[in-house]
Amino acid sequence: MTIDWVHFTPQAALAGGVLIGLAASAFVLFNGRIAGISGILGGLLRVERGDAGWRVAFLAGLLAAPVLYGLFTALPEVTIDAGSGTLAAAGLLVGIGTRYGAGCTSGHGVCGISRMSRRSLVATAAFMFAGFVTVYLVRHVIN
Repeated sequence: MTIDWVHFTPQAALAGGVLIGLAASAFVLFNGRIAGISGILGGLLRVERGDAGWRVAFLAGLLAAPVLYGLFTALPEVTIDAGSGTLAAAGLLVGIGTRYGAGCTSGHGVCGISRMSRRSLVATAAFMFAGFVTVYLVRHVIN
């Protein structure tokens, strides 16, 4: 593995992390809700009265942000080295995993750990361990 030092941007990564942390903190402070995307999206599948508006607005903001960003600067090139079947299977597995794990990696990692949730700490550790094992297997055992 090599690091592309020419395109390494620690300042941008730090700024992005700070913005994510501030947004998640503001969301829980002002709304009393956790900014876990799988929970927000999942809540639209079983809509409670008066609960859908903020969920749709939150998700619309997630989709609109890169579009607005792209109006001012060039978006990075996206290269996906997988077929449609692989992507569909991966998406299905991620969806199943978020249901079993009671949330997604970012929800547990950003929102759960910051609230000192033991469940989120264990879930994030399990997600990371599974990722490490998967990368090792794909790069060193299967190939």
